[in-house]
Amino acid sequence: MIILESVFYSEDKFSLTANWSIAKARFVAVLGASGAGKSTLLSLISGFLRPTQGRIILQGADATVSRPSQRPVSVVFQDNNTFAHLDLFSNVALGLNPSLRLSESQKQQVEQALQRVDLADLKHRLPGAVSGGELQRVALARVLVQDRPILLLDEAFAGLGPGKRHEMLSLVHDLHRETNLTTVMVTHQPEDARAFADDIVFIANGIARGPISAPSFFSSPADKDVREYLGTWR
Repeated sequence: MIILESVFYSEDKFSLTANWSIAKARFVAVLGASGAGKSTLLSLISGFLRPTQGRIILQGADATVSRPSQRPVSVVFQDNNTFAHLDLFSNVALGLNPSLRLSESQKQQVEQALQRVDLADLKHRLPGAVSGGELQRVALARVLVQDRPILLLDEAFAGLGPGKRHEMLSLVHDLHRETNLTTVMVTHQPEDARAFADDIVFIANGIARGPISAPSFFSSPADKDVREYLGTWR
């Protein structure tokens, strides 16, 4: 569960407020115009930014001032954060132990994660020898071995073509259901939100609104800002 309790963040002329909660195991898409604050919202939840005011409660514990490594959160960025000199197996293993000194059971965890994302046959390849989509699979395998209950996707698949992006989102959605994750996805693609999300958080004019059910958001939006954002798309 994610609770943003009267959260306010301000920097220079930018500000963002949020006061709502996301229930456990929901898949939530964050939408809004460029510069609205979508990535800022995820940075607040993950701990890379601290709110000016308010509290952030994750899995029932106050995480407002906790470091990112202390939070029950995994983050996948558009930049998949792989290390070019390490093979795919080692890049996933970093999620368990930065020293790469793994027990036999941990090695088995890595093998199973690679198998689940269809990378078992490529585990000895270096990142430069695989595709962008396969590198994002590495990031998802790392999420699996970390075994944290909250997954944040910050435009993770924006660099992929429509077909590969849909393929990766389908995989994320399967993992979300299989492991009972609470998933929050920033996207610029309303069609991705409509296809995969249970709920929508919409950001406009410095306010993160929601969550509202995805069908309600897309079917007949009453909010003027939502109508302007969607335009003729629907």
